[in-house]
Amino acid sequence: MKRHLAGVVCAAAIVSGAVATSAQEPATEVILTATSANVSEPGAPVRIRILRWSTDQERDRLVTALNPPAAPPPAAAPAAEGAERGGAARGGRAAGRGAAAGRGGRGGRGGGNAAPPSPTAAVTTAIGAAPTIGYIWTNDVTGYSIKYAYRVPLPDGGERIILATDRRFGAHTPAWTPTSTAAATDYEFTLLEVRLGAKAPGEGKTSLLTKVVVDAEAKMLALENYAAAPAMLQNVKMNTIGHRP
Repeated sequence: MKRHLAGVVCAAAIVSGAVATSAQEPATEVILTATSANVSEPGAPVRIRILRWSTDQERDRLVTALNPPAAPPPAAAPAAEGAERGGAARGGRAAGRGAAAGRGGRGGRGGGNAAPPSPTAAVTTAIGAAPTIGYIWTNDVTGYSIKYAYRVPLPDGGERIILATDRRFGAHTPAWTPTSTAAATDYEFTLLEVRLGAKAPGEGKTSLLTKVVVDAEAKMLALENYAAAPAMLQNVKMNTIGHRP
């Protein structure tokens, strides 16, 4: 009897754990549909599937990569220690120069720490290292992995959605070549900013022609001067679907 009860309790615990785990998963997926615009092959269908939204920690990681905090100033050496070092330097100046020259001849190992990566390189690395949380399908042969997906509400009741992929749109096809005369960016990734109205279909713009910046108010990545950028996604519509059991 005791063994039977123990088995029932154990089975109940396993079922309870499974329910708790599944309850933490998102209940719905988000599907965006659109057509391309202002590119060499306009009107092509675009389908975006968002499996989950990025966490605030994942958002902050990209923001910090693009806008790192300022490095603290180096601490000043104490006066006495500085005087001792000055005397030693004057007494052994020739030897010091010779040693420095020798180190330089072996490859300059005494040149100090390497320069940190540029913000663009840092955010490129951060996007590439992020988990895949969705996909974008265009008229390219292969799809694009979504590495970042964040949403904030708009004052009119709509939504502002930021997506990032680890590849550049149209890197292997001319279909996404912008028709605008604006200078193209050189990002290896693509950031999309989609704005949906409360009722009407929305539009989307990309980092193909527009610089990626940090929106200090929303505390997230965004496109610089969104209003002036050409729309590359039009007739954007959003639907949600439930997860299959």
